[in-house]
Amino acid sequence: MINDALALIGRAFLAMLLVLGGFQKLGDAGPALGLLVGLGFPGWLIWPALAFNLIAGAGILLGIATRPLALAAAAYCALTSIFHYLPDDPWQMTIFVKNWSLAGGFIMLALNGPGRFALLNR
Repeated sequence: MINDALALIGRAFLAMLLVLGGFQKLGDAGPALGLLVGLGFPGWLIWPALAFNLIAGAGILLGIATRPLALAAAAYCALTSIFHYLPDDPWQMTIFVKNWSLAGGFIMLALNGPGRFALLNR
C-alpha cells in the first residue's frame, strides 16, 4: 500500500512539471518561443510542445497510458535540454542538468508503472 501511495506522489510530482510547463507556455509563450527561434527552430513548434505538456502531464497524473507517456516525457526532457545548453549561463545549465534528471525519473516511472492508484492500471 505504501509503495502505491509513493508511486502516486511521484507521478504527481513528475506530472506537475509537464502540466505547469504547459500552462506557463499558454500564459506567456515568449520565453520558450525565444529559445526555439534562437536555435533556428520554427516558432510554431511551441504549440505541439504545449499540447504534449498538458496531455502527457494529465495522463501521467491520472495513470492513463503511464508507461508510454513516461517514455515520451523522458525523450521530451532529453530533447528539450538542448535549448538550455548555454555554458555561459549557470541558470540555464542547471535546467539542462535538471532535464536529464527528470528524464531518468520518467524512465523509472515507465519501468515500474503507475502503481495501484491509477485510472487505467494495466
